[in-house]
Amino acid sequence: MVSRIIQIGSFGLVVMALFMLLAWVVSLRRRDASIVDRLWGLSFVLLTWTYFIQIADSYWRHWLLLLLLSIWGGRLALHIHIRNRSHEEDYRYQAMRKHHGNSFWWYSLFSVFLLQGFLSFLISAPILWVFAGSATPFSLADFFGIGLWSIGFYFEAVGDWQLKRFISDPKNKGKVLDQGLWALTRHPNYFGDALLWWGFFLLAVSVPNGWVTFFGPLIMSIFLRYISGVALLEKALAKNKPEYQAYINKTPAFVPNFRNLYRKKFFGGKE
Repeated sequence: MVSRIIQIGSFGLVVMALFMLLAWVVSLRRRDASIVDRLWGLSFVLLTWTYFIQIADSYWRHWLLLLLLSIWGGRLALHIHIRNRSHEEDYRYQAMRKHHGNSFWWYSLFSVFLLQGFLSFLISAPILWVFAGSATPFSLADFFGIGLWSIGFYFEAVGDWQLKRFISDPKNKGKVLDQGLWALTRHPNYFGDALLWWGFFLLAVSVPNGWVTFFGPLIMSIFLRYISGVALLEKALAKNKPEYQAYINKTPAFVPNFRNLYRKKFFGGKE
């Protein structure tokens, strides 16, 4: 098992490094490091396919993970591409570029592109474990894993759609979306992202010793909640939207408060 993990995983790590290196070169030509955000979901899809092509005998769990990863990663990449295609470089990378000056070109290779590639590799540990492990029958953990993935994907995809629809209405400029899934949590898309990765983890639990890959979804959850997701985004939102503090006071940041279902309309944006 260990030798299989090293064999399959090392090849995946090399492919990921080459993928991010190519993306870095493109970012230098375009002077836009934020293209890495569009590749975040695709990096997991690439890793999964890289693991898949290395196995001799596939079974239902492999095909299921390939399908779920491709759906999730493809949708996320397309969503971010459509959202960012007409915008300049994201303000986070602009700040980094300004701070590091002429050294940003090489700094971004390690701190942005290779770092995100390595994080993708770590987070996808449950996926690697499944492809390196032996075939196992369907279990209760698989049932709950598919359920968590489905709920998480719903929160992420529908949350993104509701926000996109809200922002596209000029009447909502400067306002705060507090309807639909956004009435339950201030970041339904980030919560959904974390939840579906715990679903992937449960799909790996049925493989012998698959529980050791818990650090993958844990890293994703920590980054989304405390580092690159909620914490970073809310600094800008609180500064630019006066209504946001009131929204913070009544709506949890991450884990949904389903009691708000009785006080807000569940589907759609502001009426």
